[in-house]
Amino acid sequence: MSPCNEVQDNLNTHDGASLYETFPPAEARRIVEEIEFHYTPKHCSWLNMAGMEIDTMGRQCLDRRLDNRGLTAEEVAAWENACNARKARVHWTFTIAVARQKLRKLYPSIVD
Repeated sequence: MSPCNEVQDNLNTHDGASLYETFPPAEARRIVEEIEFHYTPKHCSWLNMAGMEIDTMGRQCLDRRLDNRGLTAEEVAAWENACNARKARVHWTFTIAVARQKLRKLYPSIVD
């Protein structure tokens, strides 16, 4: 049986050790052997970036009916090549200051 691929963030609960805290050792070991962990980058989520790229591709490239898989693959490849040629990047605007403002109720500070 091939391993299950799990995309994880960097929380300490998302590793094999947390399974041993939850399940008996034999069951935890069985589960750990079936999972292949893939952690997100420390400072951003590649899963978020992939989701944004798929959304953008849907709006810019796949916003019409395409008759077959071959044509769809050609259109996606052309769109991907154009994005790569432009060196399109994600511009993160969620700064620490904005995060502190939006999350102030979750993480109150002594000084306001």
